Amino acid sequence: MEELNKHGKLGLAAMRAGVDRKTAGKYRDAGKLPSEMKAPRTWRTREDAFDEVWPVIESKLKDAPEFEAKTLFEWLLTTVPLGTFELGQLRTLQRRVRDWRATAGPDKEVFFAQHHKPGEAMQTDFTWATELGVTIAGAVFAHLLCHPVLPYSNWEWVTVCQSESMAAIKRGVQAALFQLGRVPWWHQTDNSTAATHKLADGKRDFNDEYRAFIEHFGMKPRTIEVGKSNQNGDVEALNGALKRRLVQHLLLRGSSDFDSVETYEKWLQSVAEQANCLRQKRIVEELAVMRPLVVERLKEHSEEDVLVTGWSTIRVKNNTYSVPSRLIGEWVRVHLYDDKLDVRYASKSQLLVERLHGRNGRTINYRHVIWSLVQKPWAFAQYHYREELFPSLVFRKAYDALLAKCSSGRAADIEYLRVLHLAASTMESSVEAVLERLLAEGALSSAAQVKAAVAPTRSEVPVIEAQAINLGEYDALLGGEELAS
Repeated sequence: MEELNKHGKLGLAAMRAGVDRKTAGKYRDAGKLPSEMKAPRTWRTREDAFDEVWPVIESKLKDAPEFEAKTLFEWLLTTVPLGTFELGQLRTLQRRVRDWRATAGPDKEVFFAQHHKPGEAMQTDFTWATELGVTIAGAVFAHLLCHPVLPYSNWEWVTVCQSESMAAIKRGVQAALFQLGRVPWWHQTDNSTAATHKLADGKRDFNDEYRAFIEHFGMKPRTIEVGKSNQNGDVEALNGALKRRLVQHLLLRGSSDFDSVETYEKWLQSVAEQANCLRQKRIVEELAVMRPLVVERLKEHSEEDVLVTGWSTIRVKNNTYSVPSRLIGEWVRVHLYDDKLDVRYASKSQLLVERLHGRNGRTINYRHVIWSLVQKPWAFAQYHYREELFPSLVFRKAYDALLAKCSSGRAADIEYLRVLHLAASTMESSVEAVLERLLAEGALSSAAQVKAAVAPTRSEVPVIEAQAINLGEYDALLGGEELAS
């Protein structure tokens, strides 16, 4: 039409537009664009294969609207003669079920866009980040991110954690507040067990520890309804945005490997800082109405007093840990962090161990019990934590080899415990290397072999003859100096 308006030549305009002259004439005579001449199609091009069975399908949908079209299609294949329907007709049924839901189906839940006020609330959520493929010193790092955000400005902060624990909330929220230097009125989280507990009526209320933590900073706690994760929508959406941003920055970095967790966390926070720089206008509005942070940082751990059992173990948060046997019968104070336990006696740290999450896990260090086991080898066969006394697959294979070579299982137990005692007394890696070599040669038969191979060779001390000192040489030197002067 533009070309036609320039010179009025229909043939030339059609040629330049790339259409036939007759087609161009049709559009000229109608005075409409091609998109304006398309009429909606109200007829079917082929018969609907589901017309006969649709009343039955519709009745099932009315009874249970959550039925999926695929489930109904599979049910149809079992109730009609073979060959009535083909797999390619599933899409047709899916469209018809979709149309039924839109025209006759039940009402759907409506989500309401929220108007956030500056500085009103901070939302905190946890999100798995193992999918990022991050490694620490070459080892795959399974972890979560604690992610506090301000929904008005989308300001965000991030810390690394291992679980949705109270210790992780303390560390993550405090880190965010001290980074801001300001405090909102509300803190919002989901119904995680770290923050809430279940009441008899099925509802949830805040834990005393969580409530005290939030009130320390002068905030008020609030949570979402059970099963309504959309009410935490801002932080949920930012979880995905954060991980997409991290993927891009990992590509820019050129590597997903970090020297330590601390190095990785600093990198995460530098990415968050860059993102926050793009939100300065709204962040300034939030900071202007938020209260100054005037309280001190709380401890990021909780404490428990536990008794060390005669098994040289303690039980903390439904998990079992071994401790040095010198503490048997003593009460120890355990500092519980998100990622570790610090076992203390008389205010001094006795043991740092990686924290277990979940229930009925156990961490048994053979070094804590081996000194007693070599004196009571009969206890090894039925020891409750026996499997934990194989530090690696090589040690397990070594025990199996000793079982095959020794005259009895009791004798094999004694030899293996001596090997384990040697590993605790020297270097586990050195003992493991010797075991691996002897296993490859098929020569492992006793602990004495291993000890002989691990024991360091003694270096001969050279004999140095003491020479007599001629003091007259010093007199000659002094005399020479006098002559020179």
